[in-house]
Amino acid sequence: MKAISIVAMVIGLPGTSVNADTPAEKPNARIIITRGLKMKILAIGLLILVMMSGQLNADNHSAANNKITLNLDSTSEVLVKGFIAPIGDTVSDDFKDWDALTNLRVAEPEKRYPASVFQSFLPNKPISVGELWVPDMTGIVTLLKQLHPTPNLLMHINAGDSLGLWACLRAYNDQYADIVFRIHAEFAFKDGWFTPSQFTGHLVIDRLKGKVSFFEMYVPEGPVNFDVNRVVHGSRIAGAGYCSKMELRAGTQDLLENVDFAASITQAAAERALILRFYKSQQINWVAPDQVLEMAQAQQKPIHVISIDGPLVDESC
Repeated sequence: MKAISIVAMVIGLPGTSVNADTPAEKPNARIIITRGLKMKILAIGLLILVMMSGQLNADNHSAANNKITLNLDSTSEVLVKGFIAPIGDTVSDDFKDWDALTNLRVAEPEKRYPASVFQSFLPNKPISVGELWVPDMTGIVTLLKQLHPTPNLLMHINAGDSLGLWACLRAYNDQYADIVFRIHAEFAFKDGWFTPSQFTGHLVIDRLKGKVSFFEMYVPEGPVNFDVNRVVHGSRIAGAGYCSKMELRAGTQDLLENVDFAASITQAAAERALILRFYKSQQINWVAPDQVLEMAQAQQKPIHVISIDGPLVDESC
């Protein structure tokens, strides 16, 4: 049985927006300064504060707005290791006799790729930190075949905002660039489909050498992180399950932890920018259930509760 999620949001007045991070409005207050001297002192103080703030942030702001070009040495190669953990025990009885699912294993545990495969992840024009682009499908499909021979980016179930793949420049310095990506894909079985919640990960490029320094593409953990559809006697049986590990990897993640970047956004900010490219529901400022009562009382607004039978943030159900 699929988990039941409960979400809630505070309904604003017409023409207003709801923001979970916005506190209740405070009563209007006025500060009256009766002496011109006080006004001058206040103005000078504010001017100094603005000038100091601008000076402190000038270098970081400039770096963030710089555009860089990313390329790989066409002669280089990358050794990628693949892994899929057993998942037979995580599915319901309807699927335990489905050999394609219960015995799902990585197609090729190791494979060496030319740099052109990873060039598919890179933008075809200069970009700055936080910018997004659509990678070339060709290289991504090639990599997914290391996990299973029949990947499909044009998934059989599509609600209108599920398809696609996006990448984001999260950070860079003179030597390295860190790209974060999100990919929605499925694997076609002879009698059904296996759809991971998403593929996410990092691609770290050595800009000086034009080589891949680190790569990971994996299905994130979660209560459930894949969806299945099985065709039996012309009818479809739907279900979900959990795979503890499904990934492709090259290099070690220590690199990301030891690099000081000149310009960057947080991992959370990059992931937020990516998910907004897929789901319109993420444009809603959802309020957590443990916060909604307090907010509703403070803002004197009604509560609208929506009960759903699956997640709104991935393809796992």
